[in-house]
Amino acid sequence: MTRKLHEFAELYRRKGPWCVAYIDASAGNVDSLEAAEVRPEDVRRALAKQGAPPEDQEAAETAVLPAEGVPSPVSRYLLVQQGTVALNELLPGELVLPERISVDPVPDLLPLLKHRPEELPYIVAEVSREDAEIRLLFVGREVSTVEDVEGDKEDITKLPAGGWSQDKFQRQTEQIWRRNADQVAEQIDRIVDSSGAKLIVLAGDVRARGLVQDQLSEAHKPLVSMIDSHMPVAGAGRRSFEDKVQERIALLWAEEQEQIMDRLAQQQGQANPESVTGFGAVVNALQQAQVELLILNDNALADHHALALGAEPWVATAPEQSLGAEVLGQVPAPAALVRAAALTDASLLLVPDGVLPHGVDAAALLRWPTGPGAPKG
Repeated sequence: MTRKLHEFAELYRRKGPWCVAYIDASAGNVDSLEAAEVRPEDVRRALAKQGAPPEDQEAAETAVLPAEGVPSPVSRYLLVQQGTVALNELLPGELVLPERISVDPVPDLLPLLKHRPEELPYIVAEVSREDAEIRLLFVGREVSTVEDVEGDKEDITKLPAGGWSQDKFQRQTEQIWRRNADQVAEQIDRIVDSSGAKLIVLAGDVRARGLVQDQLSEAHKPLVSMIDSHMPVAGAGRRSFEDKVQERIALLWAEEQEQIMDRLAQQQGQANPESVTGFGAVVNALQQAQVELLILNDNALADHHALALGAEPWVATAPEQSLGAEVLGQVPAPAALVRAAALTDASLLLVPDGVLPHGVDAAALLRWPTGPGAPKG
């Protein structure tokens, strides 16, 4: 999923050194609990060996104290600068990159972004003909908000025996259901508008689900995905339900990635394409703030490095490209590219091997075409 990076821009502008700890934070059994207890001292010792300021060592040691009550496996991403903890995130799941404790000239947020490629907001609503529970959730985050919608609970189960009165009562019942569904749909519309949710999962009563979907705004109806069951409170049924939700999210990601790669392919061979491929071409486009979306296979660039700069153009492959900006240091190429993307208000898509064309390690969709028609400056 594409990730907007603007929230990190101010952090990237701050001067280092930066202390990074990307470590296993699990404490679910005896072995991992013992490791968790010695981890703070291990982190401090590793940072001290690399010349971290004492205040940074102390802040990092305190920040990585064992996390109690968090289910394993779980990882931690910690960023410290000038004795202050800038980021301290517990990330569900195992490490997705090698563990590291380092002192760097600029922050390397790649581990965090690989755990959370997009803080995708989505809604799971369990609806009945009388009421609903609406949850707003975010991919990769435990936090959620819950809103209950209480509809009309008039007794609709005791139908009169036949005739005109039964038909009238049935019409009244349908009206009650529709009013209740309208309340639920109105609340979902409001949450989508305020959160930017990209998926609406409807579960619960089949009739109520259909009514709610019908009452949603036209703009939000394409976001709906149905799960033909109720949402169990706990146990295997709950896990099965959550797996179905995750399947819907995975399909959403796959569809977006396919659309992006189709757009990239369509640009290839154009006289003045709105795209570039290859590490050097991507660096050049980032230097001109031309990149709209950076598409990065960090595995393919694992052995590449680039220069992080203290001002525009933010990234370079050689000192003569710095245009007078301070060279902060040589850093892994993925970290340098992601930083430059954030500082030029570009978005990011991380892709695994096999998604980009053969031999391509990075690509970008551009704000304006390459070639003679490109703006100057």
